[in-house]
This record gives sequence, C-alpha cells and structure tokens, in this order.
Amino acid sequence: MTYLDDLAAAIGRTHGCEAHLEEFVPVAVTRLGAIAWEGDVGIFLLDGHPKARRCYAWGYPSDDEAASRDIITVLELPPVVSAETAVRSALESRGRAGTGVG
Repeated sequence: MTYLDDLAAAIGRTHGCEAHLEEFVPVAVTRLGAIAWEGDVGIFLLDGHPKARRCYAWGYPSDDEAASRDIITVLELPPVVSAETAVRSALESRGRAGTGVG
C-alpha cells in the first residue's frame, strides 16, 4: 500500500466514507515562535459523509514497531476550515491528551 492509499483507507475506517485526494499542501504551524509541526497535508474530498465535504490527513512515523506510520484525520467541520486549522486542532487535541502529533 502507498502512503496515499494508507491515508484514504484511514479516512474510510475512521469516518465511514470514501475519500479521494484533491491535493497535498505544505503546512507549518508555529507555537511560541518555534515550529510545532511541519509537513504535507492531504486534502481529500469525501463521498458519503453526512456532514463533511472534506477531510485532512497526514502521517508520521509510528512508535509501534508493528505499524509503519500513525495517521491523523480531521474532518472539515468548523472551526476546521483549512489544512492549517486541521493541524492546529490535532495539536491542541493531542496536547490535552498528553501526546504529540508527530
């Protein structure tokens, strides 16, 4: 499976719909003047989701030896309206849970 396939499959498993890549965009999120996360985020069009039209997804190397990467998926539902706000939302969510985004 390719990286793109992994992202689309994760969206399907997590959100119960089909996902089709629209584009990848570079995102850099800073906190307190330092880069908190930087990488490419996939923007996927959704087919069959009742509320969201898009989903943002990206992966990072997994700490789990059985998995090659962990994947984050964030639906485009307010306040998430862009790839950058999706990453910020994931960072805030992971920060509250005490884990990193990758």
